Amino acid sequence: MQGIPSVDLADFTSGDKEKKQNFVKKLGEAYETIGFVAVKNHGIDDELIEKLYKEVKCFFDLDEDVKLKYEHADLAGQRGYTSFGKEHAKNRNTGDLKEFWQFGQYVEDDDPLKEEYPENIYVEEIPRFNLVGKKAYQSLEATGVDMLRAIALYLDLDENYFDDKVLRGNSILRAIHYPPIDKNAPEDAVRAGEHEDINLITLLIGASADGLQVLNRKGEYVDVTALPDHIVVNVGDMLQRLTNAKLRSTTHRVVNPPKDKWHTSRYSIPFFLHPKSDMKLDCLGSCIDEEHPKQFEDITAGEYLDERLKEIGLK
Repeated sequence: MQGIPSVDLADFTSGDKEKKQNFVKKLGEAYETIGFVAVKNHGIDDELIEKLYKEVKCFFDLDEDVKLKYEHADLAGQRGYTSFGKEHAKNRNTGDLKEFWQFGQYVEDDDPLKEEYPENIYVEEIPRFNLVGKKAYQSLEATGVDMLRAIALYLDLDENYFDDKVLRGNSILRAIHYPPIDKNAPEDAVRAGEHEDINLITLLIGASADGLQVLNRKGEYVDVTALPDHIVVNVGDMLQRLTNAKLRSTTHRVVNPPKDKWHTSRYSIPFFLHPKSDMKLDCLGSCIDEEHPKQFEDITAGEYLDERLKEIGLK
């Protein structure tokens, strides 16, 4: 793994106390310094990942007028299709060179949260897209909970601190297509401008081509090239706020390939793990002291998400 530390989630889930403590320490130190780790033995079935990429490619290969049936402006991109160039990085006006699809939370009983979330949108032309998307969503959510349990221990919180806050949280599985680049694209247009993620943590299940870069502490962008059996998991802004910037939400971007590869597509599938909207992101008292005064205003996850969706042009 280039550019970021690698950890083995099996060490955390093995039941071996020493391995578990070592995992927590290594993860926490990585999140304090670079904000990104590569994770092996992550529990997400390789065959499921392969199926998901296959279905995602099938969706983005549909005719434009078919895809546009599934774009609902009133949902601010939170479910279904968002067409090319709509989203931009905070503080940029040029749209990213991408289109994407979003699956959201599945609440299938009478939990009042059902009213809070829009329904997932069903693609009639590709029934398996919906089935595989749901399975991947739930698998990534389970892995995300394990990662948050390790983070809780690193922060000297109860291991299950995050469980009830993220169970049925407002998480999003986003399938992204970066199409071939048009030679007439705006000069400053990139596949994804420099940004930090909004959520608690992001789980990225690979990408079909290089391009992801992370900003290190020296102010240099380093390439992150994931090995086939790893996923990349990074800290988002919500976790940075909660920990008063003890854990780092690191700037990253997706750069354009060399010109001789402009004719190629790139696919990427991140899972943005969000808590329920009412979770307070007020800085933890244990992360505030004389050397580290409180940096962020009190806010709930729902309020913060709303603010950020406006900044990136989706709301």
